[in-house]
Amino acid sequence: MKKQVNSIFNRSACALAAVAFAASAWAVDPFTVRDIRIEGLQRVEPGTVFASLPFRVGETYNDEKGSSAIRALFALGLFKDVRIDVQGGVLVVIVEERPTVADVSFTGVKEFDKEALVKAMREVGLSEGRPFDKALADRAEQELKRQYISKSLYGAEVVTTVTPIERNRVNLNFNVIEGDIAKIKEINIVGAKAFSESTLRNLFDLDTGGWLSWYTKSDRYARTKLNADLETLRSYYLTRGYLEFKIESTQVAISPDKQDIALTINIDEGQRYVVSSVKLEGNYLGKDEEFKTLVTVTPGEAYNSEQLAQTTKAFTDYFGSFGYAFAQVQAKPEIDRVNNRVALVLQAEPSRRAYVRKLSIAGNNRTRDEVIRREFRQFESSWYDGDKIKLSRDRVDRLGYFKEVNVETADVPGAPDQVDLVVTVAEKPTGNLSVGAGYSSTDKLSLQFKIAQENVFGSGNYLGVEVNTSKFNRQVVVSSVNPYFTNDGVSRTLDFYYRNSRPSNDQGGDYQLATRGASVRFGVPFNELDTVFFGGGIEGTRIKPGTNIPAAYLAYANQFGYSSNSIPLTVGWSRDNRDSALVPSSGVYQRVNGEWGAAGDARYLRTNYQYQQYIPLNKQYTIALNGELGWGKGLSNRAFPVFKGYYAGGLGTVRGFEQNTLGPRDVTGSFIGGPKKLVGNIELQTPFPGAGNDKSLRLFGFMDVGNVYAEKEKYDFSALRASAGFGLSWISPLGPLRFAYAVPTRKFSGDRIQRLQFQIGTSF
Repeated sequence: MKKQVNSIFNRSACALAAVAFAASAWAVDPFTVRDIRIEGLQRVEPGTVFASLPFRVGETYNDEKGSSAIRALFALGLFKDVRIDVQGGVLVVIVEERPTVADVSFTGVKEFDKEALVKAMREVGLSEGRPFDKALADRAEQELKRQYISKSLYGAEVVTTVTPIERNRVNLNFNVIEGDIAKIKEINIVGAKAFSESTLRNLFDLDTGGWLSWYTKSDRYARTKLNADLETLRSYYLTRGYLEFKIESTQVAISPDKQDIALTINIDEGQRYVVSSVKLEGNYLGKDEEFKTLVTVTPGEAYNSEQLAQTTKAFTDYFGSFGYAFAQVQAKPEIDRVNNRVALVLQAEPSRRAYVRKLSIAGNNRTRDEVIRREFRQFESSWYDGDKIKLSRDRVDRLGYFKEVNVETADVPGAPDQVDLVVTVAEKPTGNLSVGAGYSSTDKLSLQFKIAQENVFGSGNYLGVEVNTSKFNRQVVVSSVNPYFTNDGVSRTLDFYYRNSRPSNDQGGDYQLATRGASVRFGVPFNELDTVFFGGGIEGTRIKPGTNIPAAYLAYANQFGYSSNSIPLTVGWSRDNRDSALVPSSGVYQRVNGEWGAAGDARYLRTNYQYQQYIPLNKQYTIALNGELGWGKGLSNRAFPVFKGYYAGGLGTVRGFEQNTLGPRDVTGSFIGGPKKLVGNIELQTPFPGAGNDKSLRLFGFMDVGNVYAEKEKYDFSALRASAGFGLSWISPLGPLRFAYAVPTRKFSGDRIQRLQFQIGTSF
């Protein structure tokens, strides 16, 4: 019997498992285990093996327990072979450990960051010190190939090499031959009749390439990009009356050498339908007339899915403003295919009114709950209000602390008239440490250092230090902002600054204006768009004499002294509803700032108004308008301080003229600015040829007018300078760049012309 048992347990682990699962006729009589020994361990702790065994010394052993032991040990993923021998009542567990990974490396990789790939391998279990799993390495190889396909590198080859080394370890290397990028050579839209293929292809972000494709990568195929383009195509038809439009199929063909891609999109346009009527059915809370004012669909015009979606959303939101969180609005088209007309029936069911029981916040590991809660206009234990919830979400998003902000509504079990709101945020780094350099055609090389934290200790407060230097302007500014200085949302800004400037003129010189001061400003929100600012400060300005100092500066210093102290009081207002502060395409921005030198040596009044509007003509073209009006006056029988004047000319005002050279001059010919300023700009912003719909790279044509006037001069339109030209704006990876070429269309004798102007900032 003993000889028979030894013969059975000398088989391999796989054979033993097969015997156990197949219920073979071979069997072992149960016996009592006198001892358990483990052989073959190198790195694995014996306790790990003992903990996985379903039997102990003194317990009865049988076939079922043997099979369970082998399965449990294999499940650990630490062994590539397991056997059990019986030697006189002693169980000997013989294991062969998997080799461990000594190193994971990549060769031939250019498209991806190698460190990122090593990190990804670590996350799936292929890292130094972990047991090597061939199946896992194969899956990693396939995933790497898939990532290359997503980059249009269809010819990429990945070879995994496993090299055994001493102490039962292996080196794992992924050798990649990336090959050339497969590019789109053809885009065919089959079935288009109402619109030309070229018109439809221009809707796509994907294209067959151009001379800027190296930058836009628009000729690289990606399924996600194609899906987005197909949605754009579908929307184009559905907003132009083609109610039954559908995309029947999409084929992606790759050439044998895996270098060229051809896209074929088969569509069925259907018939074009005109809206015959819009009817409201269902329960509209007795406010049918109010709901009708929200309808944007016009009978007699072509069916427009976008207008219909806007209408149903407006209905749902309006129901939500009355507390009906579960309102349903369905648009049912009644199609008359004979006359190509469609009647739209808006069926509404408000369901039940709901209260918000509780507001929960998740994902804010750093930011305090109160920073998010204080932005909410929907309160707990109040009627559900869809408008307030959307407004609250937007306010949290505008804080700038989060990559994503989502608000979800959850039912309350057992309480059909209550809901919970769950706010989920994904935080982003809010600290900023940068060293930068800039170059402009006027200031030449400038350096910048800035350290800032927009969300100090998760409190929502801002703290920053900025150092700026250029040929004509240098400054150090320390700022602190508390956006909720009071519980009502009144903000407080503290600034401490030192500025050293030398106004530009042709003759150079080493004279300077040095200004140091401190100020406090409060911002009072009157509604969601309008904020009023007011504050005050202490400021001291010193005119430092030097060579070629302008006569106007000497005259002011002789009359009022080289040092001038003042207590400026400020008041302002702003409204901003632009869709983006960086690359706006719609919306209006307005601001008014007033400064009153109420006490001290300098007595003056200085105001400025700016108006910007962005008008989208379509997805690609935008008209941008800008106007600025400045006015200042000396008070208490004093002249307007020369160091408070406005300047114009160059980028930001009237292009084509040298920076800060418009307006009054003194007897030395120096440009001294003035207390009155008038500037107007209009731009037509267009895509850069070959860049598709990329808004970070744009061309623009422009017309500018403007001038600066002395205190005793009137705003004289006949003295306005004007220019026209074109330019390039690029939000580059290195920073924003703006280039303009302008031709003065209205100039006067003595004006300084500079047709080519540019400015670039970069961080390193």
